[in-house]
Amino acid sequence: MGNLSTSEQIQGIAAQVAAESGFELVHVDVLGAEKSPTVRVFIDKEGGITHEDCSLVSRKNGDLLDAEDFISSAYILEVSSPGLERELYSLKDFERFSGSLAKVKTSVAIDGQRNFRGRIKSVEGEEIVFDDKTRGEVRFTYEAVKKANLEIDIEEEFKRSEKRQTENGK
Repeated sequence: MGNLSTSEQIQGIAAQVAAESGFELVHVDVLGAEKSPTVRVFIDKEGGITHEDCSLVSRKNGDLLDAEDFISSAYILEVSSPGLERELYSLKDFERFSGSLAKVKTSVAIDGQRNFRGRIKSVEGEEIVFDDKTRGEVRFTYEAVKKANLEIDIEEEFKRSEKRQTENGK
């Protein structure tokens, strides 16, 4: 893999395994010391991820990581779903989840505020348009985002649950 860092090599393998297995690679974290790193792989698919999906991707990633042998020590591999309150890692994530509830922490204050809760309205170029619950429409660039997560929309979850029960004849 040439002169890629260990983290970049792991990212490449995880992306390959996810694509071949029909999953979206959400994010890869490599945590800890070189002596025994923890590799966290987050995958997703329409309808959600099952335990079996995680096991499959874990086996395939583990086999490739061991075959490539560029992690020089024992490592821990964790594969999971990003969860209902998944982190937003890119401007593309903000576009994809436009209309969803989220909480955002910015690295710089915007009109004296760094923490925002509300709904992602849209993405316009490099700017995220956000409807904050307390101050209304706010705009900031993705570069200003320190951390962002979706929030569970309880009303939407109830609607989905009722729809599933109706479809299943209950």
